[in-house]
Amino acid sequence: MSRTTGTVDRRTAVLGAVALLLTLGVVAGGLLAGGVALDEDIYAVAVSPDSPYHEPVAQSTPLEPVPVGAPGADVYVDDRDPSDREASVSVADTPKGEAALAAFRSAVERHNGRLLAAEANQSAAFPVGVTLSYVERASERVGASDGAVGAGAAGDAGGGAGGSGDADTGAGGGDAAGGGGSGDGALGVPDFGGAAGPLFGGQPTGSPAEIAPPFPFSSLVLAFAFLVPMNFVIQAYGSTILNERINRRGELLLVAPLSKTDIVAGKTLPYAGVALAATAVIAAGVSVASGGGGGPLSVAAVFPIALVFLAATFVGAMFARSFKELTFVTVTVSVALTTYAFVPAIFATVTPVALISPLTLVVRDLQGEAVSIGEYLFSTGPFYLVAGTLFALGIGVYREEDMFTQRAVPLKFLDALAVRLHRPSDVALLAALSLPFVFVAELLALALLFALPQGAAIVGLLVVVAVVEEFAKGVAVFAGFHGSRFEADLPTALKLGALSGAGFFVAEKATGVVQIVGLGSLPLGEAAFATSGVGADIGVLGGLALLALPLVLHVVTAAVAAVGATRGIRSWLLTLAVAMAIHFAYDLTVVSALG
Repeated sequence: MSRTTGTVDRRTAVLGAVALLLTLGVVAGGLLAGGVALDEDIYAVAVSPDSPYHEPVAQSTPLEPVPVGAPGADVYVDDRDPSDREASVSVADTPKGEAALAAFRSAVERHNGRLLAAEANQSAAFPVGVTLSYVERASERVGASDGAVGAGAAGDAGGGAGGSGDADTGAGGGDAAGGGGSGDGALGVPDFGGAAGPLFGGQPTGSPAEIAPPFPFSSLVLAFAFLVPMNFVIQAYGSTILNERINRRGELLLVAPLSKTDIVAGKTLPYAGVALAATAVIAAGVSVASGGGGGPLSVAAVFPIALVFLAATFVGAMFARSFKELTFVTVTVSVALTTYAFVPAIFATVTPVALISPLTLVVRDLQGEAVSIGEYLFSTGPFYLVAGTLFALGIGVYREEDMFTQRAVPLKFLDALAVRLHRPSDVALLAALSLPFVFVAELLALALLFALPQGAAIVGLLVVVAVVEEFAKGVAVFAGFHGSRFEADLPTALKLGALSGAGFFVAEKATGVVQIVGLGSLPLGEAAFATSGVGADIGVLGGLALLALPLVLHVVTAAVAAVGATRGIRSWLLTLAVAMAIHFAYDLTVVSALG
């Protein structure tokens, strides 16, 4: 680290420090402010301080009260008599004026709601209770008529509430709330001299600060802060690895009495420690600012993400031929991993699919919810496995013939696989080790496709499953033939294909962990991981047959692709496409037959 620091000039170091401080300052500012308000004081409302509408305007985030007669106001409130509940409201003839009027209307409604909620006689303030009952889509006709009845009940409730308001409850205490059931102010706002109808036409409105999305927005913003320092850490880490390759300083380490694993671990641990320390500091800051959450669970959930960031950057730095390529790699790693970690966490309170991201654990920790050990392992297990596999892949090319040559990235990738192949059984091991990548890819596809209609989503998911799994099984076999590790003949190809399929099948059974978090209860989860208990009605022999059929599928498709791998990349890609088609047809048939 000290040697790498010496290669950075002072100006770059200062700019990096300033960028980091600005990022942390934005996060801290958001924490101290207690939320995000991007629309503060964006609409000007000309209203007198004596007006009963001044207080609702002053309390609203997007509205700013300005003196009466001030030029450039978006909404003008003209009170002829402060004791008179009626007022004249005019609006600037612009799209912003219309938006300001909608925000003004919402502010008055919220103000009246607060006044009624503070009323000592709650039965007078809210004399009618309304119960909403939701029906299934199959009863759409009945639901529509019920909805109409419910709307009428709601209107009666508003009318009763308005009739019970007193004059001493404040601005609009009587008429505003009563508009829901009356014909004069049909939208629950004061009667502005007959302007209520055209001006406040019943469109649902609300400023961005008032929107309550169906996901934990504030917790997601805080969870995203944990990912920010990792982008700085991987930049320095990747530069360290590539700098030793370009300047050939790594030659001294290669001749040292150290194993390659020791060298890579020594280079990685300081940066992993920095990432862990930054995560702990952010967790402590979040805990202090929010009054809870952001504890050890958040640190334990984010640390495997940091390991994958470092592992992917290490592999990219070993494959890249210049700092330009390394920049592309680090940006790709940052965008891909941030997307994978952040997008599923949006649905943290909606579906078990969200648990594929460790940030979901952070969101739950910030909300004070408990997390079981099974959920933690499900979210972080693939990240630990992917990080370990990537480090092993990069260590495979930590040698002179790959570190100090300008070979293309795909060739180095094949070298990284081929160097691990010493005997045919190693093909089965590599196929099994590819499962974490397959698992992550399929889970990401599951998260992206579950919002589509079920039929289209299942077909799309089966296509992804066939492509990803067949490539994972076939690439190690192709690397073996490409690196001349095995004889390129038909018997060897069939043997390697069978071993690859069998190894992948054995490792694939580990996906039974999806049952721990309830992912198998989703139709897409059942289609992707075959978690349904179909064996209950078909007996023992039928269950064994269903267990053997996937094994036969993996062996056959892997063998088909292996035959093409003996004749070069074009033949391999052709036979690989055939294997993918067989795999897709099999999965579609099984899903259709089992319903």
